[in-house]
Amino acid sequence: MFVAVYWWRVKPGKEEQFRTAWVRGSKAIRDKFGSRGARLHLAADGRFIVYAQWPDEAAWRRAREQHFDYDDPENRRLFAEPVEESGILLTMTVTDDLLQPFKAAS
Repeated sequence: MFVAVYWWRVKPGKEEQFRTAWVRGSKAIRDKFGSRGARLHLAADGRFIVYAQWPDEAAWRRAREQHFDYDDPENRRLFAEPVEESGILLTMTVTDDLLQPFKAAS
């Protein structure tokens, strides 16, 4: 398994728009490109951090080459509009996995 960790700094007051668009887009990316899903976190410094799992690095690279493009230009706009800055924090290969799946609180 391969993991990519991303971060975004979002314009004040646009957090809910970002989160809603992130959920919708992440589901589309999972369905179209075969990711294993992702978790969105809010860090103490105010950045949104995502931990995204992929079957392997090759699948992640193929999706990136296509710019994670899915058929929802309006959602892509809603996602990008509130973002001030973003980046890839790190990528890594999982060597041992003890996480248990859970249902996040709504």
